[in-house]
Amino acid sequence: MERTVLGGLSCSDMSKGVGTRHTPMGTRDATGGYDPSGIDLEAWTILEAQLEATIPNYDRVNKLMTFGQDKRWRRNVRNHAAPGMKVLEVGCGPGSFAEDLVGLDVTCLDPSPEMLKVAKKRVDAARASRGEEPAAYVEAIAESIPLEDNTFDMVFCLFSFRDFQDKRKGLEEIYRVLKPGGQLVICDAGKANWFHGLAGRIWMATAVQVLARIVTKDKNHPWKGLANTYSHYGTNGYYRTMIKDVGYQEVQGRLLWPFAMASRFRGTKPEQ
Repeated sequence: MERTVLGGLSCSDMSKGVGTRHTPMGTRDATGGYDPSGIDLEAWTILEAQLEATIPNYDRVNKLMTFGQDKRWRRNVRNHAAPGMKVLEVGCGPGSFAEDLVGLDVTCLDPSPEMLKVAKKRVDAARASRGEEPAAYVEAIAESIPLEDNTFDMVFCLFSFRDFQDKRKGLEEIYRVLKPGGQLVICDAGKANWFHGLAGRIWMATAVQVLARIVTKDKNHPWKGLANTYSHYGTNGYYRTMIKDVGYQEVQGRLLWPFAMASRFRGTKPEQ
């Protein structure tokens, strides 16, 4: 049975409210050079276009730039879910994670119709091969999720949290749609502290740029702009505090080894 693709908010809709108070990427002196709480609307709109441009080479570049660890990180996060759970992936991209969510009731959310188009074809083909029903797809931003309260057992964010226009608002919306006792699991860039972040910025500005240029055969490849999302991303401690402040309990956030290139955060919505 075909499952409905829900309409979301356009960039013009978002200009009316979500996240517009944040400092622009180019002028972040007040936050020490980055604004870990969010992204201004103009920069976010550019970022979304860059993300769509990565689609043809998304998996290949990610595999190379993480030494193949991206697959291991996805498995680490995926293993938090138990069979039969109703799960939501916020920022599903082209479906690299959702296609391997086995035995689950899956909803994929992304603000990009192009990403959802690719994800739908990829994820539903994988689910059909296992005899599972198609996933559901929602075109929307994390800060305005058009789904009912207390709906999901688990919400995943795989390398999408750093792209939220307003991270706190996104966490609040995820909290709202989680069932009491439900869990949020985030896997994103690793940044233990300023020094660790400096090493990551150097990696993103050098090796990743070379790899992306080789793969895409384009000196103006979209990973040039995407490196900014790491540079402007906050530390693990910053986000642990934010997640707690929103109301999550049992909050954890740690680097994933062996390369400490990514971090995993967990938080649980209290039972009512």
